[in-house]
Amino acid sequence: MNSVILIGRLTRDPELRFTAGTGKAVATFTIAVNRPFSQNNEADFFRVVVWGKQGENCANYLSKGRLVGIQGRLQNNNYETSTGEKRYTTEIVANIVEFLDRGNRIDRNESFSAGFNDTEFSDFTDDGSDGFQAIEDDDDIPF
Repeated sequence: MNSVILIGRLTRDPELRFTAGTGKAVATFTIAVNRPFSQNNEADFFRVVVWGKQGENCANYLSKGRLVGIQGRLQNNNYETSTGEKRYTTEIVANIVEFLDRGNRIDRNESFSAGFNDTEFSDFTDDGSDGFQAIEDDDDIPF
């Protein structure tokens, strides 16, 4: 099994390219993931690759500093430099990218990654009730 789940912040804006043959979109970016229990605020840096429409969305709506959740798989690659030196890389090929915070690139009236806008969240305002209602009679409980 090859499965990775990470939460981190982008270290730079995503780069969007299109493949030569098919023109399929591919976005690449790096995220910094804090190490748990680190006393010096250490982080690990992971290169992330996102294909297709999801890659285009990442390039359009993500920017440096944004918090994202990544689900995908590890992939190792190797290549040879122009001097003949063999290099090895490891990257995360993302299946799912969740935008976990709202960045500066998104206007308050514009839809964000999940396809919702602020007016659709008007039912979820903080009125102190936390969305719970008291049940008068135990017979109304479905379990």
